[in-house]
Amino acid sequence: MKHALHRLRTGAVALAACTLGLSLLSVPAAEAYSVAPLAPSSERAPESNQFSAEGVTTIGELRTVGSSLSYAPNGGTQVIQHPGATYIKVHFSSLRLAEGDYVTVSSRDGKEGYRYDRHLNRATGSDYTTDGQPGFWAMSVDGDTAVVTLHSSRPARGSAATIDRFWRGYDRTEVAAHNFSTQSVCSTDARRDVVCYQNSHPTEYARGRAVARLLISGGGMCTTWRVGNTNRMLTNKHCFSTQSAVSGSEMQFNYQCATCGGANPSAGTKVSGATLYKVSSGGSSQLDYTLFSVNNFAAIQGFGTLYLATTATSNGTRIYIPGHGDGSPKRLSIYEDAQNGATCAVRNANYNTWNISYSCDTSGGNSGSPVLNASHRVIALHHLGGCPSNQGAKAHLIYNEIASLIDNG
Repeated sequence: MKHALHRLRTGAVALAACTLGLSLLSVPAAEAYSVAPLAPSSERAPESNQFSAEGVTTIGELRTVGSSLSYAPNGGTQVIQHPGATYIKVHFSSLRLAEGDYVTVSSRDGKEGYRYDRHLNRATGSDYTTDGQPGFWAMSVDGDTAVVTLHSSRPARGSAATIDRFWRGYDRTEVAAHNFSTQSVCSTDARRDVVCYQNSHPTEYARGRAVARLLISGGGMCTTWRVGNTNRMLTNKHCFSTQSAVSGSEMQFNYQCATCGGANPSAGTKVSGATLYKVSSGGSSQLDYTLFSVNNFAAIQGFGTLYLATTATSNGTRIYIPGHGDGSPKRLSIYEDAQNGATCAVRNANYNTWNISYSCDTSGGNSGSPVLNASHRVIALHHLGGCPSNQGAKAHLIYNEIASLIDNG
């Protein structure tokens, strides 16, 4: 969330206990090896290389490491580990693979994994991100360990790959220590896991499927969502606003718990950013939007999409907000303070030229969340916190600027 108003240090961050279990390709678990490879030591990268963006929740740190895979006996597996990390995202500075050989990057239990060969073809291999420097970033894996394995049946020689850096995710205590939060949970936090509303609010639950967690350049966190019928996504300009940042980021769909208050999220789908289409003019207190597309669009089409309202909203309009506040599995803000109490509503439909206001609960990481009305149209793009006037940029004004770039249904 944009930290434009009064700040206070977050005492605790409500990160859910959910752990992510993806099943993208079958890879062996680290325990399957007769002699487990030792993880090389790593160091925190210089501060100038760490993620830092005004108003964006920092959820990880960049670390440097010297590691390689080779064709030598016992040289084909490398473990990248940081105890307590919530994710690991590995950077390959080079791949020197023979034709037909490939490497996998997997979680320790093998449930999540990605495959890369010398061609780095997303159509035949896995997705990845880039940062404008030599090499590429594998997609992140959940947990504190990434197992990198060379797959080859050839009697080749020499080095096959070099790993020089990795991002590791902060735990909840570290997230609290590295971030400030505005007072944007107004009174009692009434947010609940989206699945809590699957039966009582089935349409709100279904519309929330189009909303994804946005991992920015390995270390930052916002919310993003599909807009319209084509390959288009919206988030805040203050989350990212350049092509390099789009190319360096991941969008994680369906990161949500399978049972209400549980620790069992359903399988997630990660895709990388593709093309930056448009960024709003003016400061982050104005319309504050970024429109972009993703790679492997077919993988996320089944999660549905959202549509922008094309006219102004009014005071008292019922609203709800799905999003990834604090980087947590997806939650819904439907009620103001208590379940089955007063529903969230627009407090001021013309708070200023650019924004509406509401006291529906949000927190850092909700930046970029859609604010929907009872007709399930997006009436605002959430971006500013400060109870009782959390703010969202007016969606009909955003529509006026991007209408020619989207299919709004």
